[in-house]
This record gives sequence, C-alpha cells and structure tokens, in this order.
Amino acid sequence: MKNLRTHGKSTIVWLLMGMLVLGLGGFGVTSFSGGSSEIGSVGGTKVTANDYARALTNQIQAYSQQAGQQVTMAQAQAIGLPQSIQAQLFTAAALGEQARRIGVSVGDQRVVRSISQADGFKGPNGSFDRAAYGAVLRNQGLSEGEFEEQVRQDEARLLLQRAVIGGVTAPQPLVEQTAGWLLERRDISWHELTEEELAAPVEDPDEATLKSWHEANAARFTAPETRKITYVWLTPEMLQDEVDLDEAALRDSYEQRIDEFQQPERRITGRLIFPSLEEAEAAKARLDSGEVPFETIIAERGLSVDEIDLGEMTQDDLGAAGEAVFALDGPGVVGPIQTDLGPALFSMNAILDPIDISFEQAQADLRGEAALDRAARMIDDRLNEYEDLLAGGATLEDVAAETPMELAQIDWSDDMNPDHGSIAAYPAFREQAVEVTENDFPTLERLNDGGIFAMRLDEVVAPTLIAFDEIRDEVAEDWRAEEQHRQLLARAEERRVEAAADPAPATDQPEDGDTATTLDDSAPVALTWTQDKDLTRDGWIDGLPMDVLTQAFAIDEPGSVEVVDAGNRVFLVRLDAVHAADLGTEDGVRVSSAVQQRLGQSLQTDIFDYYARAAQRQAGIEVNQSAINAINAQIQ
Repeated sequence: MKNLRTHGKSTIVWLLMGMLVLGLGGFGVTSFSGGSSEIGSVGGTKVTANDYARALTNQIQAYSQQAGQQVTMAQAQAIGLPQSIQAQLFTAAALGEQARRIGVSVGDQRVVRSISQADGFKGPNGSFDRAAYGAVLRNQGLSEGEFEEQVRQDEARLLLQRAVIGGVTAPQPLVEQTAGWLLERRDISWHELTEEELAAPVEDPDEATLKSWHEANAARFTAPETRKITYVWLTPEMLQDEVDLDEAALRDSYEQRIDEFQQPERRITGRLIFPSLEEAEAAKARLDSGEVPFETIIAERGLSVDEIDLGEMTQDDLGAAGEAVFALDGPGVVGPIQTDLGPALFSMNAILDPIDISFEQAQADLRGEAALDRAARMIDDRLNEYEDLLAGGATLEDVAAETPMELAQIDWSDDMNPDHGSIAAYPAFREQAVEVTENDFPTLERLNDGGIFAMRLDEVVAPTLIAFDEIRDEVAEDWRAEEQHRQLLARAEERRVEAAADPAPATDQPEDGDTATTLDDSAPVALTWTQDKDLTRDGWIDGLPMDVLTQAFAIDEPGSVEVVDAGNRVFLVRLDAVHAADLGTEDGVRVSSAVQQRLGQSLQTDIFDYYARAAQRQAGIEVNQSAINAINAQIQ
C-alpha cells in the first residue's frame, strides 16, 4: 500500500525539501507504551512520543527497502537517522507554535478537501472511499478526530511556510550567469607528450636507487593482511552426479511448471480509463489526427505510463478489449472500449510470441535443476549429522574424512579476486572470513546456493613488505614509470612556454579532430596539435582523460596553454576560442528555467531554515532525552 499522507502533508514535505516529517510520519508505530507521552516541546506545542516512534520506524523501513535488507536501530543511529527525525519534528513543532501564536488556522472545508484528495483514501473509481478512510485509520490506531486535527495543523503550517518563502526567487543576473557558465562552449587544441619527446631515453637505475625506491614507497610493495584458512564445504553441484532422477519425476516437474513452457501469444498492454465515453472518444480523435502522442493524453489524466501498464496480457485476459488489441500487427492504440471501470483506450506496446517448449526440449534443464534441488535437500537432511560431528570435537579434517564435505585451504585477503567457482566468491564465506578469529570453533554456515561450509582460521599474516629480491622487476618498472612521468612533466612545462610564446595563427587552425604541426627546431619531435571544437563542460573527447577537458574549461584566456597531469599521461592543452551561450535557444531556455528553479529552491530553503531556527529560539525548546532513549531502545 502506498504511504498514506494527505495532499497537504505531501506538499509540505516537498516544499520544505525534506525538512519536515509531519503528522503520521508514515503510519509506522501506532503506539508507544511506557515512559513519557512526549519527547519535548517548542513553546506550548508538544512533540509526542507516538509521532517520533512512527516517523522513526517509517524511515527505518524505507531505508530497509532501499537496502534490500533490514536496517537495525544501531545502523540507523550510526547514520544519524534518529537525530534527523528529531530535528524535523521539532522544526514542525516550531511552525505549529508560530501558527498558534499568530492565530493561523484553516477551516473544515480545507481539511475535507485535503483528505478527500489523498491517494491512500481513494477507491477503485478514483474517488474518496469513506470505508477505506475509516479502515486505514482504525488499522493505525487513530481516530478520525485525531487525524483530522493533525491535517488541520499541517495545513496551517503550510500557510505559514508559504508566507515565509512566498515570492522568493533567484535574481535574474545570477540565473543568466549560471546558465551561461553551464552552456558555454569552447574550442581547444591538445597534444600528448610521449617518451619520444624526451631529450634522451630514461636510463636504467642502479641497484642502490631501486632499493631506496623500494624502501621509500613501501606501501606500494606491501602485501595485504592474509588470513590462512582451512575449510570444508559441500554444495549441491558437488552431489549432482549422485542424484538419481526418474523420468516420471521430471514429467511431474514439467507439468507443475507448465506455464513456463507453454504460453499463448501475449501483448504488453496499457489501459487508460476515462470518466465518460465522450472524453475517451475525443482523446482517441486527437491521437488519430496526430495532434498529440498517447503519452500526452496519459499525462493530462494525471497519470504516468507505468500507472496504466497492465503488463503481459493474453487475449482472454483482456476480455472485451482482447479482439481489438490482438488485431493490431504493431504497437498502437485502440478504443474506446467499455470496461468494468468505464470507457478506456488500450495501448499495445509489444507482441510476445507464444512459447511452446516440449518435455523433450526441457528435459535437460529440468534434470539439472531437479538434481540440484534434490542435492540441496540431501544436504539439509544430513545437516544435523555434520553439526553433531563438529559439536563433538571433530576437526575439519575428521569431518572431511567421514562425510562428503571437501577439505581445502585458502590464503584469503580483502583485495583478492576469486575465480569463478571458488568458495571465496560466496558472500557468506567472505563475511565469515573477515570475522573469524583463531579462538573460534568451526561452525556450519549456509551458502546462497544451498551449500554449507565451516572454517578454521589457522594464522593471520600481517601486512608485510615484500622482499626486494622477490619483486625487483616490479620495483624497476614502477621507478621507471615514475621517472618517465616526472621528466615528461618537466618537458611539458618547457614546451608550454614555447607554445605560449609562438602560438599557431587562428587562420591556420585545423578542422575539428584534425591535427596541425608546429615545428620547433630545438625539439626532438615536432609539436602536433589536435583540435576539438564546440566542446561543452559535460562533454568528452574519445580516448582522453576527463582531466583534459576539465583543465580546458579552467583556462582564462584564448591562446593560453596549460600542462595537464592526467595520472600516467601528460598533455598540453591550448584554449583556442570561447563561445558564449545563447540563452535564447531551446536548450538555453530549458537550462535557464532549471537553474532558476534550483537556485530559487535553494534560497527558499535557506530563508525557511533561518526562520525555523529563529522560531525555535523565540519559543524555546525543551527535549526529554529519557523519553527519546526509551523509544530508541523499544525499536531495537
């Protein structure tokens, strides 16, 4: 079910850019038993324990859904979530206190409109459903009176908030300057320096130099911590060949999954319902005339493409619309067609061919999947036996000798890149390998494919500087790369001065992507420029690091040349021309509008933040930390 907030609440949350979590806070916890009934106040406006518990629980649930796993209270505290919720609630209370002191309120009509427009209280026909409204509130332990009073307070806060930030817009000069900066285009030329441009090749270092380099850059030549682990493991794949499957079992599996192997033709379909047949016919006429695309009609109904999507449908699934939709031989829109929900237009977006896979064709896959499934069950059946062996003091070597589990060893480190099929590729093993200590007794753990394992940490080898003799060639290669890079940077600075003193005439510039050669008799290799024109800040040049373009847009004057150190590559970059943005174009208008909106929101947020802080100071804040601690402990 969607998060049930009123229209007014949603507006407040969006306008305050996430600063407020008001009222229900998402219907998380319905009550808080024990301790104080409030966690604090701003002036005479209380922040209740239930409000805090609901808001905090709701946010933890939202984070858990995003993460794909349950977020604990300890994790929530580590990222500062409780403190953030408290700040939001106290800000809301400050607004409520201000509204109360200056007499800002709303009437019953405004409250009724907000509730009736809330999506969570609408029925199948898109209108307010009185029964759903009452059921939702009862489910959350709220009376209608309590909820409606919260809506009234939220609407009053919204009026106050609008008054504070109303009329605040970004200054036009700032908008134009920002948009112009974003849309500015430049012509540049670049040249990459290579070893051939050095006066002499990089000489091989002597042993003393290499040994000093090895010592001075010990971090580069240090092996990470290694954990020497002995383990036993057993996976369904290891037992697959031992599983005996008869054809009857495979046929049963085939029949149980017949929908995967036998499917009629399907169409990916959308359905857009209209209040009346006349409106549906008018919309279809506009589509047929080419006046607007179907997406525009959808948006005019206040919906998105995803909200009208029916997914894969057979002709029978579509009922009365089936014949018309399946008569299309390509994507299109048919209708209006009368449905149980009213007249509708149906969009057909793709044709999915029928699936007809016989048992003989599916048998090989069925056998493999069934064998793995049977093997996983075999492991489960003997799990207690293996656990009893370990609990009875058997070593991993004993377990491997008495069971099908296989014994192996691994030198594990955080930066290892395990091969496919290695136990180190399993997340469960990696997690355990980090946590296990030399004092831990081996215990059975699960793998995500139904397998099991147990491990023993034999030794922890601390990060160790690898002996010079073992990696001499690697040290020499590292030194040579660094020395070559240093010399290239020095040579690039020399060439930069030369190029800046005698830049190529603008009339001699090559076409975009072409090269031009500037001869320099004192240089071992001619300086060759490659030019790229009309570049934007968010653009790129094929084959070049982004640092080249970034530096090109940092150069102040056309004709200037800069050295770009891009990791292991060195470039000269010359600014040839700067093209001011034309804010009158379609892109210019679009970007200017987006910049104005973003800057305006930022100013509104800042102003409202100052106002809320002042309101809190004026009214005075009281915080009941013991109540907060009690709620935090209850949500653990």
